[in-house]
Amino acid sequence: MSINKVKTAVVGCGTISDIYLKNMTSAFEILDVVGCCDIIPERMAKRAGQYNIKQMKIGEILNDPDIELVLNITDPVNHHLVSSQVLNAGKHLYSEKPIDLSIEAARELVQLADQKKLLYGNAPDTFMGQAIQTARFYLDAGVIGDVTSVYATLNRDAGLLAELYPFTALPGGGIGLDVGVYYVTAILSILGPVKEVAGFVDTLKAERTHYFPNKDDFGQNFTLQAENRVVGSFRFANGVMGSLMFNSCSIGNEKPQIVMFGTEGILYMPDPNLFGGEVKVILKGQTEPITLAPTHGFTENSRGIGPAELAWSLRRGRKPRTSKEMAFHGLELLLGLYKSCETKQFYQMTSSFERPPAIPRGYLGESYGRSPAEAGIAV
Repeated sequence: MSINKVKTAVVGCGTISDIYLKNMTSAFEILDVVGCCDIIPERMAKRAGQYNIKQMKIGEILNDPDIELVLNITDPVNHHLVSSQVLNAGKHLYSEKPIDLSIEAARELVQLADQKKLLYGNAPDTFMGQAIQTARFYLDAGVIGDVTSVYATLNRDAGLLAELYPFTALPGGGIGLDVGVYYVTAILSILGPVKEVAGFVDTLKAERTHYFPNKDDFGQNFTLQAENRVVGSFRFANGVMGSLMFNSCSIGNEKPQIVMFGTEGILYMPDPNLFGGEVKVILKGQTEPITLAPTHGFTENSRGIGPAELAWSLRRGRKPRTSKEMAFHGLELLLGLYKSCETKQFYQMTSSFERPPAIPRGYLGESYGRSPAEAGIAV
């Protein structure tokens, strides 16, 4: 079957670009990656050489009439600038998370995409992986009855991360907007929109000293400009209650968890920062969890499925599962916790979204002559 591929360019050639480009140039036939761009020439040259694509300036990408889709994987502080340039140029857009650093700025991008009638998808796309889609299948089938509450927890070490990945100390790189968004997106994709939130957010011990002796900044002081503790509660439009605790004033040995409680059982989901993992359940009368059989594919690191699914959405004339509306809602939920903490009041959500359709069940191997990745997200 002939596929009308979507010519795609990548803006941002940092660490995460490697897995994106690896998958987008090999696993997803719908994409034709033609070029990449970065403010650091050496990084751009490296990725272009690795994946046999063209080194391009941002102006060349924006003015190339054949390029339909642009992937924005710059640092969070540059998301708004690059995303607005892409949309104003009439290109469809897929952006890394967070969608932006403020509710107002993110709303501008969403409205711009609507005005231009462009598709705009946003990371994370891990909720389309095996684990979250498997969990959704069993939850939708009623395996734990009616879902009544959910909680999510994550621990990290902000000091260590600031040494290894300096962007995590900057705005947009904190435990909420950089990592908690995976948990929030996974939960939203299953349970739908939230009505109100309340929470506490802060940056504990913001003043730090670099302690890696093999680095040039050893012994220098710096300031954490991102949140490292987020605790909150929220009520969904469907009546389910939820809570979360994200703490990067802890240890680097992560113990992530999402747990959904229902009238007939409890379901345990693995790390939503990953695509695969075991989904477990305890039903009434049981004392130990059992592992549920997986129902979907994408067990490995499948970053790039988001842009690919958006490309299929473009060709099929439908809304992408990684919709801008869900991304905006997730950002508003997290930043709503900030506002609740500041005002000492509940924050009432202003946005909503349609729960994305589940990926069709059963695409675990070759199907209809397509790759396993292509088959499910093309539907």
